[in-house]
Amino acid sequence: MKWHTSHQFPALRLIVRGREKYRVIKSVRDAAVTLISDWPSDDGEEYVVAVRTCLDALHNVVPPEAVREALIRAANEERISHISVVASAYTK
Repeated sequence: MKWHTSHQFPALRLIVRGREKYRVIKSVRDAAVTLISDWPSDDGEEYVVAVRTCLDALHNVVPPEAVREALIRAANEERISHISVVASAYTK
């Protein structure tokens, strides 16, 4: 199983309800944990696809980018706002 590092998974910030207002997803593992532990509903079509895509990525059937895309569709299905995180090229 491969959890994939952040350079293979462009970060995504979800604006969620609950204890943590923001959730930053930087890996397939982050996506899987969020879907299984923190998702508001487990009966949406896109949610099920996103979970399956995580499993496929962990077994190298699909690339990490497919997980990110599936997670975005699942977030849209639940009306969870999301922001692509862009690393700054400049540091202070």
